[in-house]
Amino acid sequence: MISGDEKERFYSRLASIPGIQPMPSIGDWILLEVAKPSDLARKVNRRMAPGVMQVPRQVSGAVRVHVGEPKANEALLKTLRDLVA
Repeated sequence: MISGDEKERFYSRLASIPGIQPMPSIGDWILLEVAKPSDLARKVNRRMAPGVMQVPRQVSGAVRVHVGEPKANEALLKTLRDLVA
């Protein structure tokens, strides 16, 4: 299980990326408000691995990401910065 400290760190790093707005989330997932969620999820999953980013059906304009180990989280942050910038 991922620590609450890692989730908070990852959440704040996600919030620092322009165009991404993390929303209050429970468990080991963070919901992100983004423009063009399906497009972003497709690009992230192609670069990293299928399923890294998901588009929840019940929330429009959002994607969700799993809080992983710090190294995996950093790789996702770098990918998001590259794609959203």
